[in-house]
Amino acid sequence: MSGPGDAAARLTGRPVAEVRPLSGTLAEVALQGGPVVMVKRGDGPDAVRAEAAGLRWLAEADALRVPRVHGEDGTWLVTERVRTGPARRETAARLGRGLAALHAAGAPAFGAPPPGGPRDAFIGAAPMRNSPDTDWPRWYAEQRVLPYLRRAVDDGTVRPAEARVVEAVCEHLPALAGPAEPPARLHGDLWNGNVLWGADGDAWLIDPAAHGGHRETDLAMLRLFGCPYLDDVLEAYQQTAPLADGWAARVGVHQLFPLLVHAVLFGRGYAEQAVETARATLRH
Repeated sequence: MSGPGDAAARLTGRPVAEVRPLSGTLAEVALQGGPVVMVKRGDGPDAVRAEAAGLRWLAEADALRVPRVHGEDGTWLVTERVRTGPARRETAARLGRGLAALHAAGAPAFGAPPPGGPRDAFIGAAPMRNSPDTDWPRWYAEQRVLPYLRRAVDDGTVRPAEARVVEAVCEHLPALAGPAEPPARLHGDLWNGNVLWGADGDAWLIDPAAHGGHRETDLAMLRLFGCPYLDDVLEAYQQTAPLADGWAARVGVHQLFPLLVHAVLFGRGYAEQAVETARATLRH
């Protein structure tokens, strides 16, 4: 079975000088006379293809720095390595402005996959179907929230009575969603770990679950798991592309999907947070 060094040599056409494993699926590989690249083993051909297509689609927007894809073969993905530095307030402002520009680059529909990306993609290690729709509340309920809610109930992570609270949010989504917006080009898995603070002073995005969606979803996920200088990110975003009135009250709506994904992957604590978020959303 080939390893990350073999994959890097094959997909870049350059001999390898050194392989530095970072985890069971990720390594830094130094190419002879060339740069260091990141080599990642995917969970399957669709996962690798989805990530590569997502990185290219985000890069096409020319809004934020995204690692260049050197190549992929269905098992391995080879990308540019990003040299990181400390989080800075000025970088956070660049991130806010860049996210506004990325979202404005748009998508053909809600749930639209990146060009060349598979319909059955992933968010982290969890499956995520990209099935295009023109109606955001319907799509978000049917293609994002409810599939994970059903799985969490089947796994015993969410109790049936609790599930009814989340279902009530889905039933009221047309009223809770706020003004209609065009499909935005989303990173799709925008927690702080997927934002790199570059040594070059730029913000970089990695590991996308890219698709067409509502722009408030990326921002809500960034808030959910914390982000340095988040207020500066949001202020710069608002100055570039103001959010619709009432956006702060809708944060919980957009956090339901990532919370239920985490409930399925990591258990009861996230299930309780998802249910409480749903209750708070209904109280607004």
